[in-house]
Amino acid sequence: MLSRVMSVGLLAGFLAGLLIALVQQVTTTPLILVAETYEKQNEAVPHSHNHVAGHDHAHDDGWKPADGLPRIFYTSVATIATAVGFALLLLAGMIVAGDAIDERHALAWAIAGFVAMGLAPAAGLAPELPGSAAGELVARQIWWIGTAAATALALWAFLRMENPIVRLGAIVLLVAPHFVGAPHTHAFESKVPAEIAAQFTALSLVVQGLLWASVGVAVGLLWPKFAPKPVNRPVAS
Repeated sequence: MLSRVMSVGLLAGFLAGLLIALVQQVTTTPLILVAETYEKQNEAVPHSHNHVAGHDHAHDDGWKPADGLPRIFYTSVATIATAVGFALLLLAGMIVAGDAIDERHALAWAIAGFVAMGLAPAAGLAPELPGSAAGELVARQIWWIGTAAATALALWAFLRMENPIVRLGAIVLLVAPHFVGAPHTHAFESKVPAEIAAQFTALSLVVQGLLWASVGVAVGLLWPKFAPKPVNRPVAS
């Protein structure tokens, strides 16, 4: 079973990640490159006011791949690794739940995964371009993880349980992180035009949705193909 899970997870993640890596090159990557030009232009101009703490060191992040093929390669590797992680999560969830692993169930699980790890966190922390204003990193990571976990648990309880009290509790859990609110900087300043930032947010969510859907379809298609072959035992004469 474990070898089957690993084989399907790795192959499904590789195929879906490779596809989405190509999609990224014509959707979100050009917007990131444009945003970086605005960021560099802004840094080249001396400021007379104090920077907001934590937002005046955008290029002090250590090693970065060079533009061109190296950047495309490392971005693609990161996308494929993410897709493999999604595939293994889907397989683990369906196995624990006892669901049949086919195209329909895998796609349904993928949609739920996108809601939990894509749409719900984005309602408070939208995908951001370089040069965008942002709150403190650790606080954002904690809120993102908590929101994703709460949303996943709420979806599980609401869709799997028939008790109305449990379902009501699931709804409360679903909205609780947004009632608390995501951590944001007090100064909403950005070096990137709002139109570009809005387009990037929308495209990022579309691409992430396509990634989850591609992983789900790939998992559903590949799982039966890796089924253990029956052992042919000789018939006693």
